Order: sequence, then structure tokens, then C-alpha cells
Amino acid sequence: MYQNTIRTVLWIIAVVLSCAAVGFPQERKPFRIASPDARVAVVFYLNDSGAPCYRIELNGKPVLRDSQLGLVRDDADFTKGLKLVSQSETTRVNDRYEILTAKRRDNQYVANRQVFHLQTGSGQKLDIFFQVSNDGVAFRYLFPETSSELHRLKEELSSFHMLPGTKAWLQPMSVAKTGWQKVNPCYEEFYEKEIAVGTPSPMGAGWVFPALFQTGDVWLLISEAPLMRNYSATRLRSDSPDGKYLIGFPDPREDFQGGPVNPASNLPWLTPWRFVVVGSLKTITESMLGVHLADPAPATKLEIRPGRASWSWPLLGDSNTTYDVQERFINYAAVMGWEYCLIDALWDKQIGYDKVKELIDSAHGKGVRILLWYNSAGDWNTTPQTPRDLMVTRESRIREFERLKEMGVAGLKIDFFGGDGQSVIGYYLDILEDAAKYGFLINFHGATLPRGIHRTYPHLMTVEAVRGLEYVTFEQSNAEQQASHAAMLPFTRNVFDPMDYTPVVLDRINKIERRTTSGFELALSVLFTSGIQHYAEIPDGMAKAPAYVRDFLKSVPSIWDDVKFLDGYPGKFAVLARHGGGRWYIAGINGEAKAKKLTLNLNEIPVGGSATLITDGAEGNLSFRRETVRLVNKKVDVSMLPNGGFVLVFD
Repeated sequence: MYQNTIRTVLWIIAVVLSCAAVGFPQERKPFRIASPDARVAVVFYLNDSGAPCYRIELNGKPVLRDSQLGLVRDDADFTKGLKLVSQSETTRVNDRYEILTAKRRDNQYVANRQVFHLQTGSGQKLDIFFQVSNDGVAFRYLFPETSSELHRLKEELSSFHMLPGTKAWLQPMSVAKTGWQKVNPCYEEFYEKEIAVGTPSPMGAGWVFPALFQTGDVWLLISEAPLMRNYSATRLRSDSPDGKYLIGFPDPREDFQGGPVNPASNLPWLTPWRFVVVGSLKTITESMLGVHLADPAPATKLEIRPGRASWSWPLLGDSNTTYDVQERFINYAAVMGWEYCLIDALWDKQIGYDKVKELIDSAHGKGVRILLWYNSAGDWNTTPQTPRDLMVTRESRIREFERLKEMGVAGLKIDFFGGDGQSVIGYYLDILEDAAKYGFLINFHGATLPRGIHRTYPHLMTVEAVRGLEYVTFEQSNAEQQASHAAMLPFTRNVFDPMDYTPVVLDRINKIERRTTSGFELALSVLFTSGIQHYAEIPDGMAKAPAYVRDFLKSVPSIWDDVKFLDGYPGKFAVLARHGGGRWYIAGINGEAKAKKLTLNLNEIPVGGSATLITDGAEGNLSFRRETVRLVNKKVDVSMLPNGGFVLVFD
């Protein structure tokens, strides 16, 4: 009790000094909302210009400097000149749910909430919601008045002001209408690693979410959730003077058939959450905050079946989307015990609907379900692959869905979307809502970050939004960076949302010298989370692997019950433990071209005795070593080759 009293007194002194430093009038007192365990806190106040501001503290110390909040609407400025009308009492949020396409199946979100009711000098109203959980801070806005008039946002001034000396791991946003066939932006760039905050984005288009920062020994991960019809997806702006990152709206060219890009809505108008996960790297990698903040799924009878898929495209290309090759890949999936086979682009031209129906019927008899590829594109890019444009209008989409349902199709992979504008987000949601009525599982490619909507739409199995394995097959330069890039993803892209990286090439890639080992590739089957995991290896390569490796890939779970961070550093290495199918699996990858020896502490994991280790042999591709290792005092030693990896399985 004495320590708590001292801590409270010190906090009051700090708040008073802080108020003096920023020039608070007495009537502009700050409000402090703490997490249930009291370690994380947000301080909210109006400054002497009437601008809403906040900062974040961990264990009483600032980890995010005083940062501005607010929105500029076409008829009013909610960034300054505001007054606080009232505030709610602090209330407890307690939410439990199950999700099958995330890194943790059963979840509980507990947070403290407080709402602040503000208004402009002319009386327009704005509410700001804060929710503070043990792993972070979330905030969102509400325009509570009622109006049928369409209002538009000119700007959002939500900001994240980093402390001096903070380092960042950030992925640049690509410029709209650039890249192959004008497909950008699609969240498929390499990360800038350990850069000084304030460094401008090299492409000038901003930085994508999630955005990772380190200040001292504290890590912060910034993102938003969920995708909403009344808002665009956003990014961090390119320039961040003095380490102050602001929310940015999409490029004006990121629209769907001329629809809105910047947010537009009638009133009342509730915005997505912006949030900051705060703590250690363990806090970051184990957090589910970006899923917690998404809307719950509606009551549904949808059959959600996560699984694994074979597919020919990554190593064999468009020309092998033929009847004979796809029949071979269906048989491959059946032998491996995988649930799906994806038939990729050009199936309509090179196989045809009738023959695809024959493949579907054959696959069903072998316990394999078929996924079909579609091109989303309308007028926003020039991609030629077919089937093309059939998703664009609801009339066309429903007509195609009726046909696919009759054929027995299980799900769709839809590619080449047009960016992050509000109208594009509406297009994603239209597809998801229509697909749900037909029971189709959905995979979005060439797409935006899903931002937690796999909770709201549980049939959204996975989304690309990553520079995945396909890039390694395109150019040697991508292969050179693959190991380091993959070691970034457990700390950024794959923290909250399922990711269709399409991992695992154990053998070879035509015209490319692989830089990752086969042990590294095997580990990705556990390390990366995806509702449907599409394996890139083809039957010929898999046949060369040892039987115990094939057996491992036959049995690796598709639904994960839990995850634990064991060790790692963004871009250098990552070791995670996952629980699924009644077993604990540990997977590690080395993102650097030098060997690593690790001692893993397994105190948090209810395992003991021995485990089976599969790691790299000494003979290059498809060289593995298997052995039994014993825990000593709940610890185990493992070694990784340069760009190597391993898996450990506990019975």
C-alpha cells in the first residue's frame, strides 16, 4: 500500500509539471485512463488552443510524447477550439470470442474505457473513445449528431509523436498506379529496418500498418482496425518531422469506379480504432489487439474449415493451369492429407468450366476441396489474367456465385485490388458479404491489410498484403533478402492478421539460387499464420524430402490454440511456440547469414522430457537432420545455420 501511495503522489507531481510545461489552464485538467493492471496508461487533455491531445505511459514513464487528435470535416474543424462538455465514468470492457484463422483460438479482451464529449465553438459535437488494455491503447472518434447530409473528411490529425532516439521498422507504401500492370499499392515492399524516426518514406507515399518502433527497451506497434464502409484505410504520412507521425488518407487515384477515396458519411459517424501496442517484443508478438477491436461476427451457419492447400502456380506458372497438371495437384493434396487445392489464373481459358467441374467432382471423392482464382480488376489496373471483371458488379458477382455453388467450389482467391480508398474498402466488404451467402471461403491477393476483419467475416481465410514467396521466384534480388524479410513478419505484418505468404520450397526454384535453407522453409509452416496455408512446393520436390519431413507437413495444424514468443529480433531471427492439435510446436528462423546458437527457456510452456527436432543437414537443399532432444531445467539448446531454421515437436 505504501508503494502504491508513493507511486500515486509521484504521478500527480508528474501530471502537474506536465500541465505546466504545455501551458494548461486550470480548467483544462488532464484525465488518466489506466489499464486493468495499471501498467499502461493514456493521458488525455485539451491544450491551451483547445486541441485534443494524448500521451501514453508505461509503468509511469512516457513512451509516446504528447500527440494531437482530431478531424477536419468539410463543415467544421475538430482539431482546435474545442471545449470539453462532459466525460463518462471509466467502465470495463470484457469480450470473449473464438476465431479459427488467427494465432490464438480462444480470446478474452479486457480494457478500461472512457469517453470524452467535446464540441466546437459553434456547437458541433465530437466524442473521443479511449480503451486501455494491458497490452495497449486504442482510440476512435464519433460524430454523435444525426444528419442525412453526406459529410466528408478533409484531414485526420491523429498523430503518434515518438520520443527522441526512437528507432523504426517500417514498410514504405508504394505509389498508386505503379508497378507491374499498375497494380500498386498492395503492401508488398521490403521493410526499412532500424531507421531513425523522422526518416521520410523513400517512395513519398507514406508507411503502411502495422508500424513498429523501439524506444529504449520498450516496443510499440501502431495500426488500425477494422476496415469500415464509412472510412478509407489509412497509412502513416511520408514525412514525420521531429518523429511525429500523422494519419494519412489514400492517394486520390485509389478509388473503385470513381467512388469516394477520402472518408464520407452521414451522421452519426463512427470511425475505426487507431491503436498502439506497448511493451516488450513478447507483448507485441503475442498481442491480439488488432483482432479484439474488430466487430464480432454475426450469427451464422457458415462452415469455416481452415486448412492447407496445394497449388501449381508459384513454381510452374500460368502455363500449367491445365487439366492434367491440376489433377496431379489434387492427387498431391490427397496424399498429403491437405484439405484444398487452388486452381489459379487462366483456368477459365485453359481448362474451362465444364472440365473444372470434373476436377471438383474428382477432388471431392478424395477429400479435397477446390479453390478458384479470379481477377477483381475493373478500370484500376491493366492485368490481363482471367477470369476478369466478374466480381465488379453485384449482378455479375451473384450470377457467377450461383454458377460456382452449383459446381461445388469451396472458395475463391480474388486478386489485383485498387488500393485503400473508401469505395475500394466497400468493394472488399461487398464481396465478403455476398460470398458468405454461398458459403465461399475467401482469399484476397494484391490487396490491402485486412485490419482484423477476419473476425467479423470468419470466411475470410487469408490475405496476401506481403512481399511473399512469389517475389523470390521473380528475381534473384528478392531471394537475397528473403531470410531477413521473413524474420520481420512475425513482428509486423503477421501479428494480427492472417497472411498468405505461400511458404515452403524445400527443393529448387527455376533460374533462382535459393538463399534460405530447407530447414528455414519448413519452419515457415509453423511460424506464419494463415487460415488456409498455400504450400509452394510441388509434388516432385516434396517426393525428394525425407519421409519424416513429409509426415510433418501432413500433420502440421491449421488451427492454432495459442502462441508464445521465445526469442527474436525484427529482421534478424524469430522463434515462436504454437499450440495446436494437442501438441506444442516450436519454429525458428535465422534471418542473417551467420550461424546462431540459442538456449530457449520453455518455462511458460507445459512441456517436459523430450522433443523431436528437425533441422538442417549439411548437404544443401533437401538436407535435413532429425534427432531427439531433451529438456534440462525447462531449457533446450538449438543451433541454426546461416539463413537456416528448425522445428521442434513435443508429443
